[in-house]
Amino acid sequence: MREQIVDTLTHGTGFALAIAALVVLTVQAAITGGALRVAVCAIFGATLVILYAASTIYHALHHTRARRLFQRLDHISIFLLIAGSYTPFALINIGGAWGWSIFGIVWGIAIVGITLKAIIGERFEYLWVGMYLAMGWIAVIGLKPLMESIPGGGLALLVAGGGAYTAGVIFFAWEKLPFNHGIWHLFVLLGSLFHFIAAYQYVALA
Repeated sequence: MREQIVDTLTHGTGFALAIAALVVLTVQAAITGGALRVAVCAIFGATLVILYAASTIYHALHHTRARRLFQRLDHISIFLLIAGSYTPFALINIGGAWGWSIFGIVWGIAIVGITLKAIIGERFEYLWVGMYLAMGWIAVIGLKPLMESIPGGGLALLVAGGGAYTAGVIFFAWEKLPFNHGIWHLFVLLGSLFHFIAAYQYVALA
């Protein structure tokens, strides 16, 4: 029970911060100017809100039939957040054929993943983890245009965010460790923070 409380509180905090992030990114993008800039910042912010909302509700529900539904939504929202995190940098910073190609690939994978998740359900847990990681690091195919279009500080933030998400998987899989899921949540929060700072500094504010 204590672990469930920690799990709920960590991502409940993330939900509140995600709402703030959505507002800050969208407002700043509107001030900077450009409909596409506003749209991509809104997409990233919205996927943050969706993920933390689904996770918080899932962990808050104990021994209810709705819990299984929100567990699936929680896992589906990971695909959305990964694709949403790519969107601002692919379409604003990289742009052109490379940017739109990366955008199409990650959202295509997200749609396939969501469809499979809806059909298969919670079986093959490590298959989903592998898909999340592969999708998260697929940016290496566009590493050259990414390095050319995003300053070193922004690239460092993106890598740090991906590193935080990836390192967190260790604790997610370490089931015998007390509060392993709560620790995993903290790494997710850290990864989101790095990517928010990058999106604010190099997309919304740029």
